[in-house]
Amino acid sequence: MILERLQRDGRISNQELAEAISLSPSPCLRRVRQLEEDGLIDGYVALLNARKLGLNLTAFIQISMDTHTPERFANFEQTIADYPEVLECHLITGQSADYLLKVIVEDMDAFQQFLLGKLTRTEGVTGVQSSFVLKSPIRTTALPIQHKA
Repeated sequence: MILERLQRDGRISNQELAEAISLSPSPCLRRVRQLEEDGLIDGYVALLNARKLGLNLTAFIQISMDTHTPERFANFEQTIADYPEVLECHLITGQSADYLLKVIVEDMDAFQQFLLGKLTRTEGVTGVQSSFVLKSPIRTTALPIQHKA
């Protein structure tokens, strides 16, 4: 219950959280701190409005690598970690690609600059296939933790 509530509102006060879960403030705060210490809570963030910041184009990019060695993968992951356009990077299976990236940029011109100026110049990248997001009818950061209740 604490985790579900914090996922919806990370800025909720301890008093409000305690009331929401029918607990007094001191034990509630101890439980939250224990969840943080146990690593169940990684941190707290503000979710920004991408469109209002001028970030209007989201793409999913499948990346194929030339060799499948731990060193090549580590080098690729370290390199793209420095690209602020990359929101997510997943090593995947079941596709012809090795990685799936979620990228956000201002527009198609910015995407072209990212693709040709950074991504395709990254050592080991041999193939790139891009898909562009038209609409996101479901978008959440909340994990499905009801099974842990």
